[in-house]
Amino acid sequence: MGLKAGGWWGLVRYLHHPDQVARFQRLCGVLAVRSAHHPLSNGDCRHPGAGGGGGGGGGGGEPEESGASYRGEEPQPGGDGGKRHLGKKNGVACEPAGPTRPCSDTPAAADRRDKPRRRNSLNDDGGGGKGGEEEEEAAGTEFIVRNRLLYYLFSFGTELGNELFYITFFPFWLWNIDPYVGRRLIVIWVWVMYLGQCTKDIIRWPRPRSPPVVKVEIFYDSEYGMPSTHAMSGTAIPFSLFFLTVGRWQYPYAFGLLLASSWCILVCLSRLYMGMHSILDIIAGVLYSILILIIFHPALDIIDNFNLTYKYAPLFIISLHLGMGLFSFTLDTWSTSRGDTAEILGSGAGIACASHFNHMFGILPDPPLDALPFSPPAITFNLITRAFLRFALGVVVLLLTRAVLKACTIPLACKIFRIPCTDIRQARKRMEVELPYRYMTYGMVGFVALFLVPSLFNYLNLS
Repeated sequence: MGLKAGGWWGLVRYLHHPDQVARFQRLCGVLAVRSAHHPLSNGDCRHPGAGGGGGGGGGGGEPEESGASYRGEEPQPGGDGGKRHLGKKNGVACEPAGPTRPCSDTPAAADRRDKPRRRNSLNDDGGGGKGGEEEEEAAGTEFIVRNRLLYYLFSFGTELGNELFYITFFPFWLWNIDPYVGRRLIVIWVWVMYLGQCTKDIIRWPRPRSPPVVKVEIFYDSEYGMPSTHAMSGTAIPFSLFFLTVGRWQYPYAFGLLLASSWCILVCLSRLYMGMHSILDIIAGVLYSILILIIFHPALDIIDNFNLTYKYAPLFIISLHLGMGLFSFTLDTWSTSRGDTAEILGSGAGIACASHFNHMFGILPDPPLDALPFSPPAITFNLITRAFLRFALGVVVLLLTRAVLKACTIPLACKIFRIPCTDIRQARKRMEVELPYRYMTYGMVGFVALFLVPSLFNYLNLS
């Protein structure tokens, strides 16, 4: 679908169309492998649905639209503008498919075939808010990667917005670099991710449709797509780090800005590569994150001082984060959004409460202002060894904390709310189980990371 005259709505439709994502994937060497009943398997190299209004594109059945199948109303630039529609899906008019795809893109029989790289264990049964056939198609479609370097590069980029990165990067920064910057960075991260997840569930625009998009990753496929929270975190974290360390640490500012920009671009492009977001989702996520940074960055001093010094700060923090969570959890169907939001709010509450107790007991005190700016220390064997020991020991403690809390809170919540616990996967989808399990588990993980683990370092002379 090309960009046609239609003003801003035309541009919105163009940037949101899945064909743009599919083109980027083909440019990067990602090609879909269709099943025997799919139109592309019998020599037809057009996009599904390109065969005209009556029959399928060589498949001999109902045409398959290449446009997005919206759960809500698709933005309309004032009527259909004289466009011919192939029909409707879920009550929404679908546009004719995009241009013909060259046959040279057809995968060869000898090419190595891959499956989506990350799955959510709670979604393997086809749940998560989609129809069974569509979910099965998205979850089971094989694909071919013809550029392994880009595959590994964008796999790394998408991990910069996943739980594994957060549970390692934030603690490493708190334990080994600068707790002052880490506390404030986590405040920004919590607000960016919370507002992003809430906005997704308000707008309710789906992710790019497959086909034509190849789902290289399907872990978050049950969530809505607008805006991209990966793009939001990939913008907020590196640029917040840059602004929080400017003037505090001595380093080439041009290098810091280049690193932040590269980080942001890599995360954004990785979401297109994975088939998880449209171009419009990415742009909206970046701009939304910038807006949040403009609003919250000047307030970081007030928020951090309140968390540290106000007598009843822990009570206020826990109440605020619980209230934010209860306000936002109004999903029509289950998705990973609710659990992720609870994890984020719980982690933020735990970190904020820990910072209050650290200030009370003199753990990880902030250095005096006359010691600024800091110079990066010389890289020595002793420095690397102590940093590695702190990180390894701390991560082990965090993983044990998470495992113990998870093993305790899920059965406890099931017992309290009288929910059958024979099928843990289904029980974890219930709000009465998911919210206390996620919130309490990750709240304790955050508290342990900033209070108990540094106390352990002091005891072991690893500070």
